[in-house]
Amino acid sequence: MKKTFMGVKLRKLRAEQGLSQIALAQALGLSPSYLNQLEQNQRPLTVSVLLKLHRTLGVDIQQFSEDEEARLMAGLKEALAGSAEPIGLPELQEIAAQMPGVGRAVIALHRRNLEAMERLEALSLQLGDDRSAASAPRAMAFEVVRDFFFAHQNYFDGLDRAAEALAVQAQAHPGPLADWLTVRLQQLHGVRVALTQDPAAGKRQFDPDTRLLRLSHTLDASQRAFQLGTQLALLECEQAINALIQVAPFTADPASRKLARVGLANYFAGALLLPYQAFLSAAEALRYDIDLLDQQFGVGFETVCHRLSTLQRPGAPGVPFFFIRVDRAGNISKRQSATHFHFSRAGGTCPLWNVYEAFARPDRVQAQLASMPDGRRYLWIARTVSTCAGGYGAPQKTFSIGLGCDVRHAARLVYAKGLDLQDPEAAVPIGMGCKVCEREHCTQRAFPYVGRALQVDENQSRFTPYGSPAAAPA
Repeated sequence: MKKTFMGVKLRKLRAEQGLSQIALAQALGLSPSYLNQLEQNQRPLTVSVLLKLHRTLGVDIQQFSEDEEARLMAGLKEALAGSAEPIGLPELQEIAAQMPGVGRAVIALHRRNLEAMERLEALSLQLGDDRSAASAPRAMAFEVVRDFFFAHQNYFDGLDRAAEALAVQAQAHPGPLADWLTVRLQQLHGVRVALTQDPAAGKRQFDPDTRLLRLSHTLDASQRAFQLGTQLALLECEQAINALIQVAPFTADPASRKLARVGLANYFAGALLLPYQAFLSAAEALRYDIDLLDQQFGVGFETVCHRLSTLQRPGAPGVPFFFIRVDRAGNISKRQSATHFHFSRAGGTCPLWNVYEAFARPDRVQAQLASMPDGRRYLWIARTVSTCAGGYGAPQKTFSIGLGCDVRHAARLVYAKGLDLQDPEAAVPIGMGCKVCEREHCTQRAFPYVGRALQVDENQSRFTPYGSPAAAPA
C-alpha cells in the first residue's frame, strides 16, 4: 500500500464518534502522540491502523480506499474542467483524499448546474414556440439507476445469496434450469409459461391478470432461464428489491424506480445462472478465461463478463472488474463497475481504448495494457458480440464488450500472457474523454481540453490538434 495521508478523515471520524484524541488512541492501542501525527498528516495511515479502526469501531474502511479517491478525482476533473482558473492535479488530489465530502458536494453542484442549464434551454424553446407547459427535463432514469449500482459496487449481498440458495435447490433436480424454473413459477405463483412468435411481446411479457408469462421462441436455453429468473425475482424477492430502492431519488421518480426493480431482478437472474461460490471457484481455477467459463456454465460471453463485474462478496471477493458495452458509434449502453474506473460523461470516450479495436477483429478477444493520465494502469480485454432476432435482411445488433481491472490483478488473468506488466512504457496511453483529458500530445484528440486556454497560432501547424499553453509545474 502506498503512503496514504488521511488526517482530515481521521479527525472527522473521531468527531463523529464523540471521542477525544486520547480516548481514540487508547481504543486503538496507539500512543496519543502517534495518533496526533496521523491526524496532522505527519504519518501515513497504515493498513494495520485501518484494521484496528474496523475491529474497534466497526468503521467501513472503504471510506479510506484509494478506489473512492480515484472516483472522486475523476468527478472533480469533469466538474471543474471549465473553471476560470485551472485547478492543478495536486489540489484535486488533496480534496479527494482529505476532504471527500467537499469533493462530493462540488460534483453534486456541477450536476445540478447541468440540469439547470437543460431546464433553461427547454424553457427558452417553450417561450419561443407556443409557451406550452411541457415538463422540465431531469436526469435520465438509466443514469440514476447506473449511479445506484455504482454506489453499491455492483454487488447486492441479500439478492446474491438468495439466488445462490435457489440455484442449489435447482441443481438437486435433473434437467435444464429453465424447466425447473417453469415448474416453480407454476406451482408457487400460478404463472403459466408459453413461447410466442409475436415480436411485440419482446423477450419476456407477463400479464398479472391472467398470470401468463410469454417468452420469445428465439431465446436459447440460458436466455430462457435468465428471463424466467428475472420474473421469479420480481415475484419472490419483491420485498427485498423494494427495500433496496426505498431511497432518494427513487422515491420521487417512478420511472427510475421501475427501472431499478428490473435491474435488480436481472441481477438476481444472473446470480441464479452463475451462483457465486461455484462461479468464483471456476473463474479462479481457469484464470478468468471467459471462453472456458461460458462453455462450462452454458451462457454467453456478455453474461460471463457481466457476472465477473459483480463478484465482490465481503470475505470472498473476486477480481474487481469494470464492465462496459459500447456500439460502433461510441454509445455506452451498459456500464457496471466493482471499483473506481470512470469515464467522462462529456466528449465521448477515448478512441485509443481497445473496445473500439474489437470491431475491426470480430469475435476475437483483444487484450490491452492501458494507462490513464494519472499513471494508473489497467488490463483491458474486449470482444464483439452480435445478435439477430429476425430472418434474412433483418438488422444485426453488434456491440463491443469490455472488461478491465487494475494492473495489480492482471497476473491472475490468462489474458496477461505475453504482456510486460512491469514496463510502464508498454501501456497504451488512454484518457477519460477528450474534453477532460490533459494529455498534450495525443494525435487522436477530438476536442480541446477545457481545463486550459486554447492556443491558436496561424503561423504553425502542429502534429497534435488543439494546442494549449504548457501547464504550470506542480
